[in-house]
Amino acid sequence: MSSLSPARVLRPVGTAGRFFAFGLDVARNLFRRPFQLREFIQQAWFIASVTIVPTALVAIPFGAVIALQVGGLIKQFGAQSFVGSASVLAVVREAGPIATALLIAGAGGSAIAADLGARKIREELDAMMVLGIDPIQRLVVPRVLACMLVSVFLNGMVSVVGVAGGYVFNVILQGGTPGSYLASFTALAQLPDVWQGLLKALIFGLIAAIVAAYMGMNAAGGPKGVGDAVNMSVVVTFMLLFVVNFVISAIYFQVVPAKTG
Repeated sequence: MSSLSPARVLRPVGTAGRFFAFGLDVARNLFRRPFQLREFIQQAWFIASVTIVPTALVAIPFGAVIALQVGGLIKQFGAQSFVGSASVLAVVREAGPIATALLIAGAGGSAIAADLGARKIREELDAMMVLGIDPIQRLVVPRVLACMLVSVFLNGMVSVVGVAGGYVFNVILQGGTPGSYLASFTALAQLPDVWQGLLKALIFGLIAAIVAAYMGMNAAGGPKGVGDAVNMSVVVTFMLLFVVNFVISAIYFQVVPAKTG
C-alpha cells in the first residue's frame, strides 16, 4: 500500500486556508462603496421566492413532531402544563434556525453556487477582473447580505408556524388544553432565547452564502464542475452548520442562566 504524499495530506489544510481567506475578503468588501443595492434586492427577492414555501411546509411537521415528542415525554412525568413552554423552547432555540439554514443552503445556496459557477466556466469573472471590477464586491457581497436578511425573516416565520403547528397537534391529538399551552409560554422561555434564534439564523445565512459563493467561484471542469460545486456547497454547509450550532448553543447555556419554572 503506497504512502500518502505530503501534498495530498496537506490539501484539506490549504482548502480551509483559502476558504478562510475568501471569508475575510468578503468581510472586507462589506464596507466598500458603491453598494450594489439593486443586486441585493434582486437576490433577496429570489432567495425568498425559492425558500419561503418549502420553509413553511417544513415548519409544520417540525412543530408537530416536537409537540408530540415533548408532550408524550412530559406527560409521563405529570407535567402537562409545561408542554407549551418546552415546545416553544425547542422550536425557537433549535428547530427554527436549523430548518431555516437547511432550506437556505439547499435552495438559495445551491442557486448561488450554480450561478457563480456558470459565470466562472464562461470566464465572466475573469473578464470582470480585467475590467477592474471586483467580483466579490460586485456579486458575492449582495448575495451574502441577502441570505442573511432572508434567513432572519424565515426564522421568524418558522418559529411562528412551528409553534402554531405544535399547538394544534397538542390540543387535537394529545388532549391538551389551549389555555394551558398558551399560559406556559413564559414558564421556561425568556427573551434571550429569541435573540439566540435570530443570531443563529443570521450566522447560518452568512455561512451558507459564503460557502456557496466560494464553491461557485472555484468551479472548474465545465458543467460537471459546476454540478460538483453545487453538491459540495450543500454538503459542506450542512457540516459547518451543525458544528457552529453546537458551539453557539454551548456558549449560550454558559452565558445565559436557564429560567426555572
